[in-house]
Amino acid sequence: MAHLKHLLQQEFFETRAAAAPDLVFVRSPRARNYRLTLRRDGVAVATVPVRGTEREARRFADEHRDWLERARARQASRPRGADLWMPGTSVLWRGAMTEIRIACAGEKPSVCLAADIFRVATLDRDLRPTLEAQFARRARIELPGRTWELAAETGVDVKQVTVRNQRSRWGSCSAGGTISLNWRLVQTPDLVRDYIILHELMHLREMNHSARFWARVGEVCPWWREAEQWIKRNGSLLGL
Repeated sequence: MAHLKHLLQQEFFETRAAAAPDLVFVRSPRARNYRLTLRRDGVAVATVPVRGTEREARRFADEHRDWLERARARQASRPRGADLWMPGTSVLWRGAMTEIRIACAGEKPSVCLAADIFRVATLDRDLRPTLEAQFARRARIELPGRTWELAAETGVDVKQVTVRNQRSRWGSCSAGGTISLNWRLVQTPDLVRDYIILHELMHLREMNHSARFWARVGEVCPWWREAEQWIKRNGSLLGL
């Protein structure tokens, strides 16, 4: 599942092909086969197994060039959020595209997203850094609390919950019982947030993506396919 790759304790190195700056090679001691994936910045990644070579990886990428072109076309068609956030801009908040509105324009200006109010320094500059910082602060309160609730409901032993600024994953977990979550989950619908948390909780029982793992996910999160569809359609709005 492209949105939830878990490179647990993986050591790798990356090199950029001199003749093809849009292709990089990543050697993975865990990979058994050559793989080709597309990063969100449009760069193709050719994974080289531990005994593989870059030459074979390049040939593998050439053989799958048609797939890569289709993947880039799909990527280009996905919705993108606004780079500059100002009053009147619509951003994803709590699962819905919501307009940034001025709540107070006095000495201490603030804006609102639906019923949530956020203090800002000024209204005439890009509000994105300020608002994202406040989103992250809320996430550090809300996401661990929800994780502990779901861990208790499912009987999973969690040692620690952290909230991070992950740029390529919604969440991850360690064999030691630590779950890390992307703060951007506060911008998603509750069903997506809970799915990601439950997904990671089930990894503490099955550290893989086997059929048995997905059976466990289905038991505790029967709506997981709906959540995956939302991620597929809207994840690009959050740069994921």
